[in-house]
Amino acid sequence: MAIDMTPEQKAQGEKNFNAATEALGLNRRGFLKAGILGAGAVGGSAAAVYFGYQSVQGNPVKTALIGAGDEGGVLVGEHNPDFLQFIAVCDIRPSNIKRIYDGDPKVALRKGFKKVYGSGVDKKGSTDYIEPFTDYREMLEKRKDIEAVVIAVPLHLHAPVAIDCMLAGKARGKPIHVLCEKLMAWNVKQCKQMIQVAKDTGSILSIGHQRHYSMLYSHATEVIKSGLLGDIKHIRALWHRNFTWPYKHDDKLGLQVPGITPPAIRDGWFPPVLENDYNALKDTINKYGYDNVEQLIRWRLFAETGGGLMAELGSHQLDAASIFLGKVKPLAVQGYGGKMFFGPGKNDRNIDDHVFMTYEFPGKNYATDKNDVVIVSYSSISTNSFEQYGECLMGSRGTMVVEAEQKVMLYTEKNPMAKGDQRSMDVQVSTLKPGGAAADSSSTWGGPSAAVTASTGASAAAGGPISRGYREEMEDFAYCVRLWDAQLGYAKKDGQYVQRMPRCHGEVAMADAVIALTANRAMHGGPNGVPVRIEFKKEWFDADSDVVPDDPKAKPKVEVKLG
Repeated sequence: MAIDMTPEQKAQGEKNFNAATEALGLNRRGFLKAGILGAGAVGGSAAAVYFGYQSVQGNPVKTALIGAGDEGGVLVGEHNPDFLQFIAVCDIRPSNIKRIYDGDPKVALRKGFKKVYGSGVDKKGSTDYIEPFTDYREMLEKRKDIEAVVIAVPLHLHAPVAIDCMLAGKARGKPIHVLCEKLMAWNVKQCKQMIQVAKDTGSILSIGHQRHYSMLYSHATEVIKSGLLGDIKHIRALWHRNFTWPYKHDDKLGLQVPGITPPAIRDGWFPPVLENDYNALKDTINKYGYDNVEQLIRWRLFAETGGGLMAELGSHQLDAASIFLGKVKPLAVQGYGGKMFFGPGKNDRNIDDHVFMTYEFPGKNYATDKNDVVIVSYSSISTNSFEQYGECLMGSRGTMVVEAEQKVMLYTEKNPMAKGDQRSMDVQVSTLKPGGAAADSSSTWGGPSAAVTASTGASAAAGGPISRGYREEMEDFAYCVRLWDAQLGYAKKDGQYVQRMPRCHGEVAMADAVIALTANRAMHGGPNGVPVRIEFKKEWFDADSDVVPDDPKAKPKVEVKLG
């Protein structure tokens, strides 16, 4: 996302970041801990050491997947069967069920059950059999051995399905623990309902904001905490995509349904409606709460079933900004959103296709200096993909660029007394100066030639893989389940939960939902739908408060039922 840098300057930035993590002891720290943990450590995983979880000792959590679409496929492809063992799957679309078993040859992350477990996963009687269902309530009733569920359904169903699962666990006398995809829920009221039901039922509730388990982001955050960037005043985040190219149907996908508008443009949110899904659902679709099959398959296009660009994309990066700044909550938000490209004949929808937001976050000295404010700008557009998605942090002594969740680049601010371009200079880190770490540009660097990457311990020189955090979030979730005492539940001591909780448990994830969904109100919440600046209220972030930022006129397609 640094648009004016050469490949050499980007490589220098990555080298600088690796040098900084090494100088600050981040890589050595992880491997030293791994040696101390010994047999309890997860073999070869620096991430497990860093995030503090261990093996479940050959006792994987028996888990069901509810929602076998795009994100469900990623979660299956990235999970570790030593921690989570899928024994059932539920989806009402035949195409999704087929793909979750066979995998997706076009998307490497979506490996499918057969590649993870073996060819017997769809054969009844096989030891690896993963039983398919179309009704998750029937699945929960039949499969009493389910200990946890992974939920990857459309946004408006997150809360209803999660709450049903937790209540089913209470009815049977043994909790069903929940790992639900992000955004946590369709509105903040539902987030608070999910948290309350989790406490009432003694179920773990974890939400899939995977950046909380990214070693790349964790190391970037520690570099920021060291003071290396100086005083941060601006974070620029973006996720731009280009959906202007004509669509050409691949007949291998299956036949499109006549009479339903086909895609005019290549757009992942406007997929074709295929005959096998349509024929299986056309007579029963209403019982699932949808008006028609198209509304199910293209749920992201409708405000009553999805949350738009801020829920689907912006939530990730505002979550990252909050983490970078010390998990602080924003002060205010304003912005503009509009349907500026799509329309009749062009993959029409009733959500914005371009959004431009400005958030105000408190700086580290805000408590005593109200002028200490950090501006976080965010944009998501649908007509240009020139820059990679990511975040750029601008400090008084340095700049950090996090690009596509795969690389971090670090540069110092140019010293007026020094010569040369700071983007081409090595960074030398001193941790001996008062006030923390300091960075200087120099022409030489004496650090290791193959610094350890902030991921699984692979060598940067060897091109090791960078984990986006999916695997780690699921491993830690399973570890929490194995440690969990349902009787102790959500008890606190000195304001902290007594039991081990996932890093992105319900209350953490609710804050992300507040940040993203309040942006939607800011874009259209004024008189006649005009933009308005909204100040955040602390009660919105309090799970025990009934005060929410939700639009009282907006209703989800499916309401939550608590009894």
